Amino acid sequence: MSPEATPVPLPERFGADEDGLVRLQKLLAQSGVASRRKCEELMLAGLVEVDGETVTRLGTKVDPRTAVVRVDGTRLPPITEKVYLVLNKPRGVVSTMSDPEGRRHLGDVVADRPERLFHVGRLDTDTSGLLLLTNDGDFAQRMAHPSYEVDKTYVAEVDGELHRGVVQRLLAGVTLDDGPVTVSACRIVSGTHGKNQPGRTIVELVIHEGRNRIVRRLLDHVGHPVLRLTRTQLGPVTLGSLPSGELRDLTLAELGQLLDAAQL
Repeated sequence: MSPEATPVPLPERFGADEDGLVRLQKLLAQSGVASRRKCEELMLAGLVEVDGETVTRLGTKVDPRTAVVRVDGTRLPPITEKVYLVLNKPRGVVSTMSDPEGRRHLGDVVADRPERLFHVGRLDTDTSGLLLLTNDGDFAQRMAHPSYEVDKTYVAEVDGELHRGVVQRLLAGVTLDDGPVTVSACRIVSGTHGKNQPGRTIVELVIHEGRNRIVRRLLDHVGHPVLRLTRTQLGPVTLGSLPSGELRDLTLAELGQLLDAAQL
């Protein structure tokens, strides 16, 4: 590799000194918070914290890889070479990085990525939608642990006309064979019915946990088997208009909130 092609170590890209430290206002500006001048104003106004302490002295240096920085309460993720990605998982893709049965899997979807990626939790093979991928093993493990699970929003097309009484029943709590399920929010999006076609309903619901096939089992339990299911949101991260099979980077705001949720 030629000298011109040699990657510049990350701290040096931010103008770090020999100890790997960077002036705080420069770090904020290069992280996209605002202009250098505006970042200095934010510091002087007492709106910037480092490791829980308000920092108003201009010229304060921090380690961009480890400092927990907040601007007006919003977490600014540490500078890192790690990647944090959102995938719109297609239906029919197995939520593993390889598959001995030869089925299409996540490893196929991200085959052109150079990193060794981990999936954060999983989606059923016949469920599409939002899945996080990262090469940060600690983050993946924390985010998948029941203690740190964040709200998950699903949109399901179900068999039958799902009435408001069923919504109230779901919100009141349902007990399955492996224990109770708490539904944080539930609403009917739309419904179809007629003489020549079976009734179907599209319903959106928010749950906190991630037990195996929990949404399908939940809706089947109340008499409305799932025909199609998509996860549209995970904590602060939304699927939006991301096409099926495509990836995007987490925004700094999304990553900051997830790091807080995982207590990292």
